Amino acid sequence: MQQWLQAYLCIVQYRKVNRMQEKLKIILKNTRDLLEKAAGIDETEMIRVKVLGKKGELTDILKSMGKLPPEERKELGRAANDVRKEIENLLEEKFAKVKEAAKEGRFRLEKIDVTEPGREFVLGVKHPLTIVTEEISGIFMSMGYSYAEGPQADTVFNAFDALNSPKDHPSRDMTDTFYISDDVVLRPHTSTVQIRTLIKQEPPIKIISPGRCFRCDTFDATHSPMFQQIEGLLVDEGINMADLKGTLDSMAKKLFGSATKTKFRPHYFPFTEPSAEMDVSCFKCGGKGCNICKGSGWIEILGCGMVHPNVLAVGGLDTEKYTGFAFGMGVERIAMLKYGVDDIRLFYENDMRFINQFK
Repeated sequence: MQQWLQAYLCIVQYRKVNRMQEKLKIILKNTRDLLEKAAGIDETEMIRVKVLGKKGELTDILKSMGKLPPEERKELGRAANDVRKEIENLLEEKFAKVKEAAKEGRFRLEKIDVTEPGREFVLGVKHPLTIVTEEISGIFMSMGYSYAEGPQADTVFNAFDALNSPKDHPSRDMTDTFYISDDVVLRPHTSTVQIRTLIKQEPPIKIISPGRCFRCDTFDATHSPMFQQIEGLLVDEGINMADLKGTLDSMAKKLFGSATKTKFRPHYFPFTEPSAEMDVSCFKCGGKGCNICKGSGWIEILGCGMVHPNVLAVGGLDTEKYTGFAFGMGVERIAMLKYGVDDIRLFYENDMRFINQFK
């Protein structure tokens, strides 16, 4: 009985080893077939993991060999190692092929036709209004002025009341100013930045404020509902009209040339007293008279004056101690004069034929 049982166990064990050997052959054949069909590195790697990974088919067989008797384990181990080496060789060859194919494909995609005409790189150009704004700002910053900004939609207080504008002033009318609500407007001038600066900053104050402004103007050759201004403000002890004239005269000479002359004419602004319009000698005819200056020899470029005491008082300043001056100029007007542009609409039509002239 015991001999029969031993014989039976040997037969079972023999059949088990045979099944494992058959399975090794099947794994090798299936691996070879899969590798022949694999089209890329990723597919090849998936096959490697499927067969040789931690949970791979060949790895499972190697793990199960531990339960076999030493003789069968040695025989099956030899067969499994042979299969493993053959699969590794197949994988190495396949990886080499797919990598070479991928490199050739990449070369085809990145191939450059050296006979093809080159592509022209078009460089941008600054807008003429930007050029003028930067030029004027640079002049004043070289004099020690700093840059200040404010919102384009501001309160009626900052736009009118704080600037000493009377309730019946024409600029307050809805036909002249864009009202968002009863208390908020699109700023009609950059002078709103003056008020904001006076309220939050102690003297000495020395600022310029370029920015967009808005008024209810018909869009034509000389008017636009949106335009740009550069505002200036200086407040300190002992500031007088001579300081204002000297500053603006120096600016005009740097902007239009050293031979430029300036002239100040009395004017009225609610927020300055005394107030003036500043003219410069015509830079086209040298003051002799031409179509640019309309035969007068002079061109008006800005408004200015000594800051009204009522405006200084809004900032809580001692008007007996502090004085100051302010000025404002339209960037479009300066640009039109400087470059001989006869229609303000050209600045806003974005026609590159026009803008490219300022390279």
